[in-house]
Amino acid sequence: MRREQSITKNLDWGLFFIYVAFVAMGIVNIYSASYNPEHPFLFDLSQNYGKQIVWVGISFFCGFVIFLIDADLIRKASFTIYIVTLVLLVAVLFTPAVNGAKSWFGIGSFGIQPSEFAKIGTAFALSSYLSRVNVRLQSISDVTKANAIIIFPMLLILLQPDAGTFLVFTGFLFVLYREGMSYDPILVRFINWFSPRRIKETLIGSNFIPLLFIVIFLSVITLLFKDGELIIPFLEIPIRGKFMILFILALTSIPLLFIIQRFVAKRERRKLIIITFGSLLFASLLVYSVDTMFSKLSTHQKDRIELVLGLIQDPNGKDYNRYRAMAAVGSGGFKGKGYIGATIASPISHHVPEQETDFIFCTFAEEWGFLGSFVLIVLYMLFLVKVISIAERQRLPFNRIYGYCVAMIFFYHFAVNIGMDIGLVPVIGIPLPFFSYGGSSLMSFSILVFILLKLDSERKEALS
Repeated sequence: MRREQSITKNLDWGLFFIYVAFVAMGIVNIYSASYNPEHPFLFDLSQNYGKQIVWVGISFFCGFVIFLIDADLIRKASFTIYIVTLVLLVAVLFTPAVNGAKSWFGIGSFGIQPSEFAKIGTAFALSSYLSRVNVRLQSISDVTKANAIIIFPMLLILLQPDAGTFLVFTGFLFVLYREGMSYDPILVRFINWFSPRRIKETLIGSNFIPLLFIVIFLSVITLLFKDGELIIPFLEIPIRGKFMILFILALTSIPLLFIIQRFVAKRERRKLIIITFGSLLFASLLVYSVDTMFSKLSTHQKDRIELVLGLIQDPNGKDYNRYRAMAAVGSGGFKGKGYIGATIASPISHHVPEQETDFIFCTFAEEWGFLGSFVLIVLYMLFLVKVISIAERQRLPFNRIYGYCVAMIFFYHFAVNIGMDIGLVPVIGIPLPFFSYGGSSLMSFSILVFILLKLDSERKEALS
């Protein structure tokens, strides 16, 4: 009894009530997005809103069980849970494909998606490994092991294929940086292996920062160019369109460097030359690698990326979903059309496909307008700030790292899902936490929150 009172007393009620508010808003929104006038009863299990309520009940039951488990047991079982999720990711690859992907275990009319729970397992394993006393993220061996924990499930998810969940896992890399990871040891060893002494000293002395930013800038600009060919005069050598900008920059850099070096100290000239042409070389290799990987993607995956980059346009065909989603968001205006008043993102019009899952924000935005969307985004921001503040006040490294894992998972889902609906990112099928219909996603998000609340509730006794 005393232990239960301690948990209740130390529970972060602010985060808990935000979670409850999200779940309630999600049910209301799913009801509107998939409303069937022939089945108006909210608890009708033949409809998505009825099924979602069942998943809400299961999620709360999972939360109740989590609060009965000792936090030390959760920490000790971290790698076991991680291995179990990896086994499930392997097993799902042998199930029948649904819509071209092997991502689900079918259980009657319900389905379980292992990749959603792999996020929890990876967060556990990463938190457990990084919290070890002898782990240093300035060590090549430790950095490699930490990255391997993330990469293994990513590769299995890529085989399904599930590009959306694959993208979410990259958020764990930011957790590594929060804990002090640096790729400098790996880069220094690479330079020791392959670079002459002067170039090595120049790059190490520059701390890689100028080169990194220039490479990123040049690569992004180059990828935005449409494909084609440029014929070099007199030499009759064709250059692919994506490399035109790099070729032009290489030609213009020579006279510019000749002029600039007169105003630069002699000891800085070599660094300037190496960074300039090193950036062009690395950007070329990076663009070539991306181009090669891009050619391996399926046709619809290529189309989604090219549509967002503006390389192709097809609003009534390949880009229909995204254009309909943006039209629905814009149709809401400032105040919206009212509850169950959507006309574009409506279950009757069917203008927006998958509007109760991937495009759930469209229905909300059209019904509640800019004002409601702003409130929702602010609420999500408060949620993320609350999670980060909880992470920062933890006494144990495991709890802190886990808190940041939770924050990055939710941030990616929130940012990418809304970005899809307003046309900023490719349509990759990623749910909006607590709003999109789906039992696996709701359960995994709920478990992430309940475990964080559990760990936080015992923080005062953690080191006692």
